[in-house]
Amino acid sequence: MSLPPQLLHTLEGIKYQVKDAFWALSSCICQQSAKVKINGRTFKIIRVLGEGGFSFVYLAQDEHSGRQFALKKIRCPSGQEDVRQAMREVEAYRRFKHPNIIRILDSAVVQDPNGDGQIVYLFLPIYKRGNLQDAINANSINGTHFSETEMLRYFKGTCEAIRAMHDYRAPIGTKSEPFQSRANQSSSARHAPSLPNSPRHSEEDDEMFPHPEGDGEGGYSYHGPSSASNVPLMTRDRPEDEHETIFDGDEELNRIQRDGANGNAQPGQTELVPYAHRDLKPGNIMISDEGQPILMDFGSAMKARIKIENRNQALLQQDIAAEQSTMAYRAPELFDVKTGITLDEKVDIWSLGCTLYALAYSHSPFENLQTTEQGGSIAMAVMGAQYKHPPSAYSQGLRDLIDSMLKVKPQERPDIHEVIRRTDQVLASLR
Repeated sequence: MSLPPQLLHTLEGIKYQVKDAFWALSSCICQQSAKVKINGRTFKIIRVLGEGGFSFVYLAQDEHSGRQFALKKIRCPSGQEDVRQAMREVEAYRRFKHPNIIRILDSAVVQDPNGDGQIVYLFLPIYKRGNLQDAINANSINGTHFSETEMLRYFKGTCEAIRAMHDYRAPIGTKSEPFQSRANQSSSARHAPSLPNSPRHSEEDDEMFPHPEGDGEGGYSYHGPSSASNVPLMTRDRPEDEHETIFDGDEELNRIQRDGANGNAQPGQTELVPYAHRDLKPGNIMISDEGQPILMDFGSAMKARIKIENRNQALLQQDIAAEQSTMAYRAPELFDVKTGITLDEKVDIWSLGCTLYALAYSHSPFENLQTTEQGGSIAMAVMGAQYKHPPSAYSQGLRDLIDSMLKVKPQERPDIHEVIRRTDQVLASLR
């Protein structure tokens, strides 16, 4: 008897979780750190920071430079489609450039040494203060809570990151001069002849980390304040002695640019292409050293507006949401997707409401005593918007802001601009 595909996928994920957990545990028992070698460079695995279905996040240190990173390891056992899905997360990190969105430092695709497909590695910055869920947990243990002003500042910064996604405008190429993908730009730069008076392009420059403010048009362009930080991580060129597949460029943008070129778009023209994060929650919002919220984990991000024309499409979106969006923060329309509708960026507005509620009361509005201990259904509570505000000293303006986002019907929720405007109003009332 064959098992359902979703169950097989779940079992496969558990298998790889056990494998990675055993690897991390064995290194601790043996009093030595596990190591991973990528493109000729060795990284020491210090500890596990987090885990998901097919991914682990480690605190890793480059043995050559001593620099530390959050190394996200995504297993792709089912071949190229898994790799392409993982690389969409890389593309999302590169696509959205905003102070409140995490910047990817580098990525690589390598063969799994155990022979089970390939592995995608993402190198991300370390945030020593952890994430908002860590802060919520600390509050619960210590019997403290966020001040309303502090909470709303975290929330507003997160909203501004989401606004960058919801308002994303993709450049459209022209028929005569379509925009090059990142891969084409890199290739052109590598093979173009040097001009007599041009500065010499060194291999070291080619291998630098991206600058925190954004990578250069041709690839990596990190130039830190000291020479110690300018240590190469990995080359963006294919190593001669390895046969890995490197995916580079942005598939979504390439499609838009190609379609725009066919329509004779004007140079510099852009097209509004809203994206939704689809997994907004306190655990995906890091806190920088300066106390700013940094949105991360774009593995579930996708174009926001999806027209549902038949039952198969509805079930597909339901399955994707069940796999990628945390239940207690998931919008009601993703639990039971209807035909004839268009899913849109309002799914993030619902999750923002849940996130602000969690900052105020230490848990999602739908993770209460009834749903967690008395056998209640989170799905039913979400789809009926069944929640209450616990007694608190928070303002009525804050409660109204939360309630405005937790409307069952997406069209009744405010857009991200209105959410930010209302947040500013509540902040102003607290001064």
